[in-house]
Amino acid sequence: MTGCVCVYVCVFMCVSLSLSAPVSNGALCQCGGERETHGSIATRDYFGAAIVSQWDSSQHSSEYPTDAFGELEFAEAGRRHSHFLRLSCDTTPQMVYTLMTAHWGVPSPNLVVSVVGGEGCEKVKTWVREVLRQGLVRAAQSTGAWIVTGGLREGVSHCVGEAVRDHAAAASSLSQKKVIAVGVAPWGLVHNRQQLINAQGSFPARYYVQNTSRDSCCLDNNYQAFLLVDDGSVGRRGGEMVFRAKMEDYISHQRTGIWGSGSIDVPVLCMLISGDAAMLERVDLSLKKATPWLVLNGSGPAADLICELLDALSAGPMSPPSPQPEVEGSEKTSAELRDRARERVRRHFPAKADLEKLVDRALSIYKNRDLITVFHGEQESSDDFDTVLLKALVRASKRVSSDASEYTEELKLAVAWNRVDIAKSELFNGDIQWKYEDLEDSMTDALINDKPQFIRLFNENGLNILDYLTYRHLEVLYRSLSDSSLAFTLLQRLLTERQGLAICSPKEAVALKSPQNPMSPLSGPSSVKELSLYEVSRLLWDILGDVCEPFYYSLLGLDQSASTRRALKQVNKLLQGDCSYREQSCLYPWASLFIWAVLQNRSEMAVYFWEMAGESVHSALAGCKILRELSKLESETETKLSMKELAQKFENLALDVFSECYQSSESRSFTLLIRQSPVWGKATCLQMATSADARHFFSHDGVQSLLSQIWWGDMKRSTKVWKLVLSFFLPPLIYTNLISFREHEEEVRSEEVPLGRDTESLDGGDATMLSLSDIMQTEEDVEEYAALRDNLKSAPSSNPKRPFVLLRWREFWFAPVTSFLGNVLMYFLFLILFAYILLLDFKPPPPHGPSTLEFVLYFWVFTMVCEEIRQTFFRGNTTLYQRMKLYIEDMWNKCDITAISLFALGMCCRMFPWSYEFGRAVLAVDYMVFTLRLIHIFAIHKQLGPKIIIVEKMMKDIFFFLFFLAVWLLAYGVANQALLYSYDPRPGWIFRRVFYRPYLHIFGQIPIHEMDADKLDEGIECTNNATLVEAGAEPCMSTDHNWLVVILLVIFLLVTNILLVNLLIAMFSHTFSKVQEHSDNYWKFQRYNLIVEYHSRPCLAPPFILISHLHLIIKRHIRKIPSTKIKHFVLEIHGREASRLNTWEAIQKENILFAQNKREREKDSERLKRTSVKVDNVLKQMAEIRDHDRRLRMLETELEYCSSALSWMTEALSQSNLVKTTRPPPALRGKVAYSLPYDTGYMYDLFLWKVASYLSSHGI
Repeated sequence: MTGCVCVYVCVFMCVSLSLSAPVSNGALCQCGGERETHGSIATRDYFGAAIVSQWDSSQHSSEYPTDAFGELEFAEAGRRHSHFLRLSCDTTPQMVYTLMTAHWGVPSPNLVVSVVGGEGCEKVKTWVREVLRQGLVRAAQSTGAWIVTGGLREGVSHCVGEAVRDHAAAASSLSQKKVIAVGVAPWGLVHNRQQLINAQGSFPARYYVQNTSRDSCCLDNNYQAFLLVDDGSVGRRGGEMVFRAKMEDYISHQRTGIWGSGSIDVPVLCMLISGDAAMLERVDLSLKKATPWLVLNGSGPAADLICELLDALSAGPMSPPSPQPEVEGSEKTSAELRDRARERVRRHFPAKADLEKLVDRALSIYKNRDLITVFHGEQESSDDFDTVLLKALVRASKRVSSDASEYTEELKLAVAWNRVDIAKSELFNGDIQWKYEDLEDSMTDALINDKPQFIRLFNENGLNILDYLTYRHLEVLYRSLSDSSLAFTLLQRLLTERQGLAICSPKEAVALKSPQNPMSPLSGPSSVKELSLYEVSRLLWDILGDVCEPFYYSLLGLDQSASTRRALKQVNKLLQGDCSYREQSCLYPWASLFIWAVLQNRSEMAVYFWEMAGESVHSALAGCKILRELSKLESETETKLSMKELAQKFENLALDVFSECYQSSESRSFTLLIRQSPVWGKATCLQMATSADARHFFSHDGVQSLLSQIWWGDMKRSTKVWKLVLSFFLPPLIYTNLISFREHEEEVRSEEVPLGRDTESLDGGDATMLSLSDIMQTEEDVEEYAALRDNLKSAPSSNPKRPFVLLRWREFWFAPVTSFLGNVLMYFLFLILFAYILLLDFKPPPPHGPSTLEFVLYFWVFTMVCEEIRQTFFRGNTTLYQRMKLYIEDMWNKCDITAISLFALGMCCRMFPWSYEFGRAVLAVDYMVFTLRLIHIFAIHKQLGPKIIIVEKMMKDIFFFLFFLAVWLLAYGVANQALLYSYDPRPGWIFRRVFYRPYLHIFGQIPIHEMDADKLDEGIECTNNATLVEAGAEPCMSTDHNWLVVILLVIFLLVTNILLVNLLIAMFSHTFSKVQEHSDNYWKFQRYNLIVEYHSRPCLAPPFILISHLHLIIKRHIRKIPSTKIKHFVLEIHGREASRLNTWEAIQKENILFAQNKREREKDSERLKRTSVKVDNVLKQMAEIRDHDRRLRMLETELEYCSSALSWMTEALSQSNLVKTTRPPPALRGKVAYSLPYDTGYMYDLFLWKVASYLSSHGI
């Protein structure tokens, strides 16, 4: 900015016209500087040796690049640095404003309060200090305002600085950033300004403040930024006023909000405190630019004059445009007003010579009185100062924009300042009937600028979210994302990808450019370049994965199975058209806003939208999933932590709501877990919780109860395992009472529903759904139900009851626990068979082998392969790529692929003599892999499962241990080999001595006879001949540095056996203690995956599983019979049943929120807040009582004066002969209660007028 910002420097002035010539004897120029510092030659063509009558900054000074800018450090101030800049009075405000907001990092203002007056050594009144401290700074903090003053340690500027300092000491760091104090001071008046001069910039410039108790012209250290305006003068005031006025006018045309996204311009308010006669010109010029003013009555001459003018001149009209016959009367009225104005100007400024000029200024100010608001500081409380500011700005905006509603403008200001308390008390108190059109812009402003309290307020006072949130509005909200957010970066990346395919073919381009196909700004190519819902859908699909269907695909007319490139072309073609979908109302508005808020990590707003959205448990789990996925992509640590905290908060909310639902109705809560959500792409709560890694949610008893119910099928959960094993080998036992089965809820319900009305309400009960009689509200419903009942009676049963034998057979063998037990038993048989073949029956290659049992083993593995193929390609309705991706992501599926691949490799190799032994070795290793598969099988066990989780976590610690161990093994092994053997080129022996032997040293196997020279075995044949060594001879061990070998061995054993091993033990202990607390949650979470796996598996285990596969092929693909087992985990409900379930869930959520709010209100901090509010109200009432008492005392004083006057007049009249009385004067009969008159002065004047009339009528 150095080359752009200039300053004025006075270069020449005649000595004879020096303002201080009589005192300085011609040493000073009229600019205020010493003449010796000026150049003797003019730098402009119109300068010369001629005498100039009046010094002018624009003519008698030159501009140079600024030489004072950077950061300012106040000596011994102990606070952060301030920014400063020396600039000329002609510098454009746009350049300075951009410098402050973009380069200095000063937050853009929602309000600018320019405090003027009270400069110099003028003493500031106490109540004015209180207004600045309690009113102005607090209002600035609540609205995010800039406070602009002179910035010097004098007068009002110093008071504002002290108020900002006190606020910073008591407020949080976030509140401190909202109060920005900017000093605009004349450069020539600043004390010690030479300390700031540095042509290269000062970072920082050390500034020493003058140590004096009185006010001085030093810069105040409580300001965040200083603009030092240079007009070439020295020691003069007012040189900055022109630039300051232009700066205020420029800011008043900027938009509020993030990146100027607000609905109103930045309000600018000038605040007049005291002031001299010259201040009238400043006020008049600002009023002509429609800048509102707030005048503190009683603060000083200029402010008091303006307040008196408003009161005194308001009695008569101010030069109205009257018809011609009334011109004479109008001139008479104007003359009277001018006389009254002259009288008041003379009273406040008696010594001023240009009285008529001041009167003209005063009358010009009075013409713009609508822009002036008077604050009576001695009568009004400073606590209401922010409300006064709001009223002043609303009054000005109403005058400027006559067609705008006063309340709408006031609402926009309240939203811009984020003052929901003012909006509640002044605008939404029931007196105003708000319409949707009045709240639309403010709602958008509140959404974009993160003001959830206003969103709640608008929603409660007439804003219909269904009318507001169209898809066009939703796209606008996504386009308003901050460019520093992660969601903005991801969306822009997807937008760039779509724009790469947005180039139309030549025929399409000609068609688009033809006059028959006009395009609006939103339907033409510009719409293609803007962010659309397609990018949002792609982003959500990338984040949520395959757990749910893509969002907005049906709205955009896209097919889920279509390729990305094809979808991009369809979207570009759609956006080049009329885009009619944008005018449609959003189908799920609160859920869409919830996603929008979660993507931006806006905690309070996201929680409110979650409260308003339906499907509370599902929405909370979805928010948890989105935030945890975004936290993995976020690079900033603070944002990452906040995302994780908010994700945990949503998981806790889902857990709380589901816990309340489970306590209300167990069966309904089960339905809640497995029903498909139309809002979240037909995903279930269990699927979303699994994807979100919500372990705490899975650890809830309700979730585990559902899983246990699915796990046991129709059998009771109390069934012993030995009974299952016995029934597995002796199937006829299932028809006895050995195993207990649950009664069918469907049969019980079908018998109970026709008998009478279900007494269960929406907020409790045990039934999954209510009876039909509960939902019949009209006669049509009753008739429809009667017709349906008749049809059911007449029609044959579509689902006939199965025979008992078949039914019990299915109940036993189709239970997941039976499938699991069968797989475990058969897997043990498989491992026994595999081990028997490897150890006892592994025949030579053909034609002598393999044996019959080995062929059985091959067939067994083949059935396993068939099952893995079924799990991969015949599950769900997703694409082939998604199925394979989902299969590969599971760790144990990778283990299965490894085991099967090794088995296939070993089986192929053992068939040939040349690879027979290699194949046997591969199969031996493969047996280990198959055996490790047992860990996954036993993860279902309640005691073994958590321990397996702990072992998995400890495996990570072993990798860190092996890394440190490998470093020491390499270091010690290489050094030991180099010291013991000077030359040994055999690779196998090098590897053994470098890695294998040092590793055995850790466990105590130390060959002393091969390392210590004193313990060498004699008689060992060795040689030092390199040729013989290369031929295979044993090299001799070197004994030259044997002492060093022993020392290295001691150090190696010390580090590995003591340091590293104990480090590993400590890591294991830490991991165990950390995981042990949550191992149960981990186990319950993995239990779900295991139950889902065996629930989807056929009832028969390998090798008999082929029978089940053939049965499934016939049933699903030939007979087209859908599966009924899938309903155990995925349930699709519609219509009234879904509506009633959502209503019931919403009621439970409201109960939870009510309980949370109640607990919040009962906290000590909230009680203290309420007590503080009550104490403040009491103090206000006491202050009003004191004020009433003061007024009563004044009335009593006036009454006493009136009584004395009346007594004097009565006594005078009684002593004279003018009045003859017929009766004696009345006497006071004790103390009599009386009521004080409302205006004693008026009554007294009325009495004197009547007495005077009486006396005059009698000629007295």
